[in-house]
Amino acid sequence: MKQNIIIYRNKGSDIQLQADFIKETFWATQMQIAQVFGIERTVATKHINNLLKSDEIDKKRNVQKMHVANSDKPVAFYSLDMILAVGYRTNSKKAIAFRQWATKVLREHIILGYTINRNQIKNNYDAFMKSVSDIQALFPEHVLLDPKAILELIKEFAGTWISLDAYDKEKLKIVGTNKKIIKLTGKELFEAIQSLKNELFKKNEATDIFAQERERGSVTGIVGNVMQSFGGKTLYETTEEKAAHLLYFMVKNHPFVDGNKRSGAFAFIWFLRKYRVRGSRNINTATLTALTLLIAESNPNKKDQMVALITQLLK
Repeated sequence: MKQNIIIYRNKGSDIQLQADFIKETFWATQMQIAQVFGIERTVATKHINNLLKSDEIDKKRNVQKMHVANSDKPVAFYSLDMILAVGYRTNSKKAIAFRQWATKVLREHIILGYTINRNQIKNNYDAFMKSVSDIQALFPEHVLLDPKAILELIKEFAGTWISLDAYDKEKLKIVGTNKKIIKLTGKELFEAIQSLKNELFKKNEATDIFAQERERGSVTGIVGNVMQSFGGKTLYETTEEKAAHLLYFMVKNHPFVDGNKRSGAFAFIWFLRKYRVRGSRNINTATLTALTLLIAESNPNKKDQMVALITQLLK
């Protein structure tokens, strides 16, 4: 397993966790966890066993076994949740520094309601300030925006204001026009996602556990939900609605050990193109990324609004 993680950096008593968050989590062996916090492997093993025994960490979701090179038996890998939990139970210098950093970030989030990546701000500060200066130059305090310009702005984005208001009031409606009969199987979708995995693997952008089902038939189950019918009538009548639910379920149900957001986004676009959904031209790279992340972070109670939002974009 390729290790791309930097967890501890001793600079001014500061620690950072860095990774590609598109991959959703980190996976590390007991030895790697021990190295991160500067402890013996036996100590890491003891803490891991205690965390699993007390059910503080769910074994099914946070422990994965896979074959690696030069090993004649599967090796256990542990998720980011486990790595953090071990850090809070360990008394090494690195673990203490980690907890000091984590407490600082948590306190900031609780008090302010947000946390700040100061390095990112520093790196983009000049560009940010230039943008602010440009805006100030265009709209000095003593100059009012032309009412005619405001009217034109309202006309141009009328649909946007209505949609945002409807979303706030939870009145956003699911829309769709394409009711053609389609047939989709879990096998078709699973094979398409495996083709994505092969391409990413060739580029060294995916591990062996990418698109590996947590339980056999997980993808088939999702496709079954999307395509289900009752009394000879499909539950989700339009192709747009089916596509929206496919994206939602793939991201939210976590059918894979790793890569659910990437697989969900791929499945959504693959579905739109396979069945030639006209609104697919409205979905560009930025829109797809934003939709996928929005679904991932959304409250499950907002499912219908998320689905409605997707169909509105496909309209």
